[in-house]
Amino acid sequence: MLMLFGLFLTIKMSDLKDALKNVRFSLTTLLVNFVWTPIFAFALGFIFLNSNLPIWIGFVMLMVTPCTDWYLVFTNLAKGNLALSTAILPINLILQVLLLPVYLLLFFDQTGSIEASFLLESILLVLVVPFLLAVLANRSRSKGAQHKEGFFSFFKNSQVLFLSLAIMAMFASEGKNLILNYNILLKLLIPIFIFFIITYLLGIFISKWLKFDDAEKVSLIFTTMARNSPISLAIAVSAFSFEPLIAISLVVAPLIELPVLAATSQILLNSQKISKKSTD
Repeated sequence: MLMLFGLFLTIKMSDLKDALKNVRFSLTTLLVNFVWTPIFAFALGFIFLNSNLPIWIGFVMLMVTPCTDWYLVFTNLAKGNLALSTAILPINLILQVLLLPVYLLLFFDQTGSIEASFLLESILLVLVVPFLLAVLANRSRSKGAQHKEGFFSFFKNSQVLFLSLAIMAMFASEGKNLILNYNILLKLLIPIFIFFIITYLLGIFISKWLKFDDAEKVSLIFTTMARNSPISLAIAVSAFSFEPLIAISLVVAPLIELPVLAATSQILLNSQKISKKSTD
């Protein structure tokens, strides 16, 4: 909540309204996240993880749930269109929770349903509360008061700190099981890397094909690359409590994902600098 509050402080309401009208971007991300990605993730699991069904299920659960929080940090770092990425967030959150049981039933003849109250709570905590607080804070800022600038600067510049704390808490929740099953990391390494590389290249191709600008390209890449470990972990713990390997695979995955996303943000920044120099 603190991380997203800081991010939402940087978004202008006019930019968010314009982003909501970008139907082409929204449809593209939805097709990639909820049509292409589930099929691709299942195929990767079949190739690399079919000898261990719980890890395969955990891998698919991770890949079919697009990120709804920390991808905004990396989008911001890589100078993407933050308003555009924020506009797609609530749709991603609702669809992934509603469609996850469908994917699990279709692929594995199992379900991972979740109560409507949990979905409502997630939407309120992840999106509504931080957003409303940011709107109120920006309105109070517009009224003057120089002493408030330190407050705004702290939250705008501390997103990586809050991201690190959130990840630390997630690892701590399953730390003991993680140490006992470190070999899962090795099993997931190759399929997760392949997923990220192909998804990155797909984002580049689609952006060129649809003539997205640099900011839109960055938003598309992170919206389709970053995965929602906290949500998928919460579902796994409640729906598959009898199979701890599913939850453990979801805790292990960010150990691979986060360095990849950080490296991707630097690659995109460097490519933007190179393209600007060539244009000049």
